[in-house]
Amino acid sequence: MNFKLKNPFGIRSKLVFLSSFLLVIPWLGYRYILVMEDYLRRGQEQTVLGMAQALASALNERPELFDEGSYSPARQSEDLYVYPVFSPLSLNDGELIDWREYQQYEVDYGRDDYLRTSLNPLRVYARDNSLSFKNMVGEYNGSLYAYFKVTDDKIVYRSRDTLSVHRSDFLQISMLSKEGNAVNQFVIAPHEPEFLYPFKVGPDFSDPIHEERISGQWYETDDGYEIELQIPMEMLGDRLGFALFDVDDPESRAISTVIATYKVADAERLGSLRLPTPEIDRIVAGMDHSNSRIQVVDRSGRVLLTVGDIQSASGLQLSSRSADQQSNNYWVYIKDKILNPLYYRILTKPSNDFIDELYSEVSRDGAHIDSALAGTANTQFRTLADTQTRLLEAAYPILANGEVMGAVVVDQNMNGLRTFRNQALESLFNTILAVMFLMMFGLFFFASRISSRIRGLRNQAESIIDDSGRVQNTIVASQNSDEIGDLSRSFSNIVERLSQYTSYLENMSSRLSHELRTPVTVVRSSLENLGMTEKNEESAIYIERAEEGIKRLNLILTNMSEATRLEQMLQTSEKEKIDLNKVVHGCVEGYKLAYPEANFERDAPECSILISGVPEYIAQLLDKLVANAVEFSYKDQPITVYCRTLRGHAVVKIINAGPFLPEEMKDRLFESMISVRPQEKQKQPHLGIGLHIARIIADFHGGQISAENRLDKEGVIITLVVPLFYK
Repeated sequence: MNFKLKNPFGIRSKLVFLSSFLLVIPWLGYRYILVMEDYLRRGQEQTVLGMAQALASALNERPELFDEGSYSPARQSEDLYVYPVFSPLSLNDGELIDWREYQQYEVDYGRDDYLRTSLNPLRVYARDNSLSFKNMVGEYNGSLYAYFKVTDDKIVYRSRDTLSVHRSDFLQISMLSKEGNAVNQFVIAPHEPEFLYPFKVGPDFSDPIHEERISGQWYETDDGYEIELQIPMEMLGDRLGFALFDVDDPESRAISTVIATYKVADAERLGSLRLPTPEIDRIVAGMDHSNSRIQVVDRSGRVLLTVGDIQSASGLQLSSRSADQQSNNYWVYIKDKILNPLYYRILTKPSNDFIDELYSEVSRDGAHIDSALAGTANTQFRTLADTQTRLLEAAYPILANGEVMGAVVVDQNMNGLRTFRNQALESLFNTILAVMFLMMFGLFFFASRISSRIRGLRNQAESIIDDSGRVQNTIVASQNSDEIGDLSRSFSNIVERLSQYTSYLENMSSRLSHELRTPVTVVRSSLENLGMTEKNEESAIYIERAEEGIKRLNLILTNMSEATRLEQMLQTSEKEKIDLNKVVHGCVEGYKLAYPEANFERDAPECSILISGVPEYIAQLLDKLVANAVEFSYKDQPITVYCRTLRGHAVVKIINAGPFLPEEMKDRLFESMISVRPQEKQKQPHLGIGLHIARIIADFHGGQISAENRLDKEGVIITLVVPLFYK
């Protein structure tokens, strides 16, 4: 039997599958770069800690830099932190442009920052969302500068017809005197947006007296107003506070809301004025180009100085890629539109658009700072909330006389290192993808070349032998020197030798028949002559047996040459239009006379079935099939001759009831010298030529012949399919 197995995984598929293991190379590269990133992160951590140590060493043993005098410990909710201003501020420009680089230190005050006033000490004024402000305090050249960005839904100015200074929106300034025994209060309540005209007032806002040393400006904004003021440092003690009073009803002019930087304006509970030491600025100024954010904090955590911006403090200087981008716009397009979106499904792209909440506070805290203030240097990594930005923070203690006076805090964001990692991964992935693409393309081309050569060799091998088992072609030997070429040459040599041997076998029957006929004729003539001279009974018996043997041998020779003669006759025969149904009908009638012991049944229509062929050869074909059916039929069982048309073909079936065909012989039954007759059937010589002749005739008529076992009962069906005649 001919089984044809189709393997869905060819050489190309297997090579592509095996080459997919090359994907482990990008994974190994990815792991390697992550390990390198870890080493770089540790190196950056040591660098930041070393920078903090170097700056702390410059500040060690200088306790005067952290002398706070009589200042009380810092209280975040009430203390005012004064930051150094390094250039003069303009108070008459109507906007806060001069404050732009210092606004990161501003503090928000809202509804929770209430005040009990001297007007009504028992009353806590209503706290709603209509009033809030942001405040920043700085020091420059012996003056205290401050601004207030106030959010107020309704501004009520002081009436020009009244001497009272607390019947409108106003700013109250409370400060401890230089002597420290009294709290002085000042009120700023303008008639309109104008330069400030402050008044010193009593505890109940009585007896207003103009104070010319305080200057500034009041101007309106879209959501309220802003105030800029300047106070000489010589007026200030060590405590200071600001309060904003809001009046919403211009008729009653009653105070509705008060928000302040303190709770009660007395000498004990008024907020402290926290001033950094200017000397620290000069020491840290040289570190401004370290690509880090540097802060100095005192022992209470108050930020005395900040140098650098955390958004730009990446710690690494990365090279620009603008030159590469201009060199090849197509490659840039592929990277930006195809590769990078794919890479950044697994990579995180850092962004400098983040806000460090601790950075905007006036004090710093954290485990690293707590550790440094306890005397032990420490580092930590911190991830900002709602972002993927990580910060590296290092703190180193500042010592004086064995006592911790403060700490140096050096911060860097990890975006530079992450960007460097991403650039390295991009370059690695791009290189590996290019190499893998070339390798896979080369392997695919190589596999395609091999598989095409193997398929070509297979096609040649399949076309060598026809359906009847004859060798009809040969294999063209390949000139390639590899293994497939060597296999092709071996197959070509084998097929050539097989073709010669097959040709010898095919011609052997005719040659043997031709060579044996002469001695058979001599033996027959000698027996005839002997029969005429010898007349005794004993010799007559032997002569008769010899004559029967000669007849049997002559029949064998005739059968051996029959197929060869038929093939020669078919080569010169011409086909004509014949009625197959009529030929079958005539043959069946003849079979009834030739085989009187058999029971024939004809199953055919009355109409004509036209085919192109030779009626004598069709009759000879039917003779072979019917003779075979008669020989293998059970006694008293009918032999049916079926003739019909089906899908442009004429179908003739010879159906008998007899033993089944062996499964292994179904496809070989019509080959030459093949017979399935049992030993008891061998009364006459049978060489397996009859059905072989039937197949030769079927091939001549463009048809096919096959045998199969019956399904309804024991028996065999031999089917002949011949194309119908078409004009």
